[in-house]
Amino acid sequence: MTSILTNNAAMAALQTLRSIGSNLQQTQSAVSSGLRISKASDNAAYWSIATSMKSDNSAIGAVSDALGLGAAKVDTATTAVTSAIDIVSQIKSKLVTAMEGSVDKKSIQEEIGQLQQQLESVAQSASFNGENWVMAQNGDSASVVSSFIRGTNGTVSVSTTAYAFDSSATGNVLFGSSGGTIDTTSGILGTSDGSVGASVFSLDISSMTGGQISSALNMVQTALNSMTSMNSRLGSISARIDLQTTFASSLSDSIESGVGKLVDANMEQESSKLSALQTQQQLAVQSLSIANSSSQSILSLFR
Repeated sequence: MTSILTNNAAMAALQTLRSIGSNLQQTQSAVSSGLRISKASDNAAYWSIATSMKSDNSAIGAVSDALGLGAAKVDTATTAVTSAIDIVSQIKSKLVTAMEGSVDKKSIQEEIGQLQQQLESVAQSASFNGENWVMAQNGDSASVVSSFIRGTNGTVSVSTTAYAFDSSATGNVLFGSSGGTIDTTSGILGTSDGSVGASVFSLDISSMTGGQISSALNMVQTALNSMTSMNSRLGSISARIDLQTTFASSLSDSIESGVGKLVDANMEQESSKLSALQTQQQLAVQSLSIANSSSQSILSLFR
């Protein structure tokens, strides 16, 4: 039966055309944005996971920046300690020379005095972003960000590596600090040795005997050993920061790749789908046109 009021064929063709149009719009959006899931309505579960992981990835990026800042602090301290070791080694050589009874000790002391002033300059200059790890007050501490952690229960936290300062003769600072000002009476180079009555920084051999110089030589060697240990501790922190930086970079890449697998569009697939939908749309338009024209044939019955 043919009806001029209800065209079932046209309605079916129109419904098909609407469905194809909706799919075509979705495919065109995926092709233009590169995303298969760009909003929660596309896939609420995948969109939620991807959004959380993108947030975590941003935090990991911030951790990487903080690790770089921490590495700069440690590298600055390491450079200062390495320089101090070289200077104290020169003082040690001067003391060995002074053991010879015929040398002018006052002249040697003038050279040692210049080296001692250089030690103070090195310690005061080893500051990065307002922090100085080779000139600090006993009991203070510093820390560097080491990692970003997301717990299985959804909680997030940032872990840090602490570095406590010890301004004793066998501690981990070259000089102590008081109110942000260098304290040349404490630290590896400033703490006075009881057998010598002076520190590496305050040492004066002008009127010392051979035995006293020998004691001073032992004190300087002890300071060198302490600075070597200090540099080793800084080196271990630096190595950990390097490992964490590498891990953070790899983790960030892995998360980005995982998120991509969830929400990125398969461009080859979408391209083929787009071509197919465009063809279907053309056929649906043609089908609707045929359905609409079929009612026109009823006019011939009235001629």
